[in-house]
Amino acid sequence: MQANFHIDFLSKRKTTVWISGALVVISLLSFMFRGFDLGIDFTGGVLLEVQYDKSVELDTDIRPVLDAGGFENTIILKVDTSKDVMIRIPPKEGGTDAKVSTKVIHLLKQSYSGEIKVQRVEFVGPQIGKELTEDGGLAMLYTLIGILIYVALRFEYRFAVGSVAALIHDVVIVLGVFSLFQIGFDLTVLAAILAVIGYSLNDTIVVFDRIRENFRKMRKGTSEEVINSSLNQTLSRTLTTSFTTLLVLVALLSLGGEVMFGFALALIIGVLVGTYSSIYVASTTALVMGISKADLMPPEKEGADIEEDEEP
Repeated sequence: MQANFHIDFLSKRKTTVWISGALVVISLLSFMFRGFDLGIDFTGGVLLEVQYDKSVELDTDIRPVLDAGGFENTIILKVDTSKDVMIRIPPKEGGTDAKVSTKVIHLLKQSYSGEIKVQRVEFVGPQIGKELTEDGGLAMLYTLIGILIYVALRFEYRFAVGSVAALIHDVVIVLGVFSLFQIGFDLTVLAAILAVIGYSLNDTIVVFDRIRENFRKMRKGTSEEVINSSLNQTLSRTLTTSFTTLLVLVALLSLGGEVMFGFALALIIGVLVGTYSSIYVASTTALVMGISKADLMPPEKEGADIEEDEEP
């Protein structure tokens, strides 16, 4: 049974515009002054995954050894258990990737009395990292352009602008959190952001479809009343979808280890912000641009009036 909500969402639109604007501005300032904690996928470098025969502490057993060996900026993470460790080493001048990995492995084995197994060694050159950065940015840009065209053709150009505004809003805020708190940003996070775009768009399309349907069904009522009614009718579906998705993501965040942390966190933020933006960014943008019943009525067939006049 569908719950009947009677929430006046759009009466708060001025407040939400200020909130969204503040979050976007903070995110953009963070991009400018703090940047991102880019992983080796984008910067290049060496990634090592090793397994100890017993539990080790990162800050006492591994980091001091690497710092003493000249690898001060190394990122060290536990993978699945306290025995599995991932080491990310940024590019070093005057040394090849093979020499760097060999030296790190030698330092670790020299300082540890037990057995260390090398599970994985990966090299990413600076040029490849630069190409991945450019390709990732282009992927998001092309996605937004494609969505703009799709929504404009399916609905109406005001809805297209509203949907793209919501998606840009979502992406900027997710990126802003990663920039502001300097959370590691790698290809898995980029994949999560592209998934956020898809999730947010799906939510927005459901809302827009109901708005278009209600504009054609409701004979009375202003544009604001029609949009409010549509938002209330889809709210139950929106909350159920968001809640069930968040349950999975929270489990992934808590049980997936450091490797999946950025991916799960980006999706959690994206789902929360995407649900908010479908209501307060996409719909508000369409309303501000002057969407009305006349814009969404199907075009009348030629000759329809003549046929009606000829009927007895």
